[in-house]
Amino acid sequence: MTNSPFTFSRRDLLVGAGSVVIAPLLPRATFAQAVTTLELQAKSGPLIVRPGTGSEAATLHSAHPGPLRFNRGDEISVQVVNQLSAPIALNCRGINGISGIAPLLDRKPVAAGGKDAFTLHMHSAGTSYVDMRLLGDGRTPPSQVRSLVVQETDPVEVDRDEVLLIEDFRIDPDGRLLASGIAPKDAAAMFLINRKAAYDIPARTNERLRLRLINGCQRTVIALKFENQDVRVMAIDGQPAEPFPARNNQVVLAPGTRIDVFLDTLQAAGTTSAILLHDGKDIQRIGQIVTLKDPPLRAAPLPAASPLPSNGLPGRIDLKSASRFDIALGRPDTGWIKPLDLTPSVAPAFKAKAGRAVVLTLTNRADAAAVLQMHGHHFRLLDRLDDGWKPFWLDTLALDPGQTQRIAFTPRNPGRWLIESFVTDWAAPRLLRWYEVG
Repeated sequence: MTNSPFTFSRRDLLVGAGSVVIAPLLPRATFAQAVTTLELQAKSGPLIVRPGTGSEAATLHSAHPGPLRFNRGDEISVQVVNQLSAPIALNCRGINGISGIAPLLDRKPVAAGGKDAFTLHMHSAGTSYVDMRLLGDGRTPPSQVRSLVVQETDPVEVDRDEVLLIEDFRIDPDGRLLASGIAPKDAAAMFLINRKAAYDIPARTNERLRLRLINGCQRTVIALKFENQDVRVMAIDGQPAEPFPARNNQVVLAPGTRIDVFLDTLQAAGTTSAILLHDGKDIQRIGQIVTLKDPPLRAAPLPAASPLPSNGLPGRIDLKSASRFDIALGRPDTGWIKPLDLTPSVAPAFKAKAGRAVVLTLTNRADAAAVLQMHGHHFRLLDRLDDGWKPFWLDTLALDPGQTQRIAFTPRNPGRWLIESFVTDWAAPRLLRWYEVG
């Protein structure tokens, strides 16, 4: 594509998805505290994705709209009410260390008209989400993601904290939304940011924003570029990273990936900066940062931010004594099954011993990019020589066709945990395996 504001190819897009004081700063008290009960109602409602047309989408409703916000250390009693016409399986992505909540393994699907209840302990701060897409292939209406934020115990050096949730849909010529897992035919791809076709972020000069970017798309790897802004990556998949500048102010997110960035608005009052989305085929403007005409928030930009507080993941992984397993991705004949076929009687992909490191060799045998999403633990992406790892944690990874990657983690959460995988094609099925930590 000529004159592209992005500086990478489609291959870069896929590879990057896995590598990647005058005014007071934001106080902890700004966020909801002492929340002990969360009721989620799964029901359908209107979703306008094109002017003049209307369609239906399934959503997890709660008493308060927008991101679900809690504090690290909170204990949440979750109640799920299914008002849809088909069973659902609630998927709490990125919330680790809680036994007995694995969908389909520990918790049965919630039947139409049924209820379920369980407890979430927010051991770690970070950006995550809940959804009900595990059983959603081929079903209408398609479902949306509900973002979830667990705030750090101590204040963070930002003035504002916002979630930017990106979701994609396929809409037919009659304006109806199509479910994933079936051929889209002549349906058009539509992207929404925080449920809108375009989203404005007002800011003042020298204001620091924390933007929690969530790729809530069904199958699509995306890149986001913040034109003419200073962007620094602070966390990936809900875990703090060693801060680093986003190359050319752009980040790449596989489906399910979350990236927290700090953005210092250095532009002059009255200017706008585009937020561009690249899906590997087309580029579109999905929002903008509007620098207000108000006086600067402070006389000079804030100094470089300190790393976010650790969630206590280990600093080292003992690779020499690790258990090692090979897992092929991208094809259902390599041990993967559809969600409705998964039961505890299905043999696990591997069994791990708590406290002993695990190295997984992942190979994508499909002719399209494949995505892996791991439940229960975060992992490190190993260097090519298996002698070190990238300075961040992940729970989601995209692999090019034919590519092999190695990941490592030290299991510390006993129980049964899902592994999800799919190729980046709207019609591709969502596939599952599971592993056990004892």
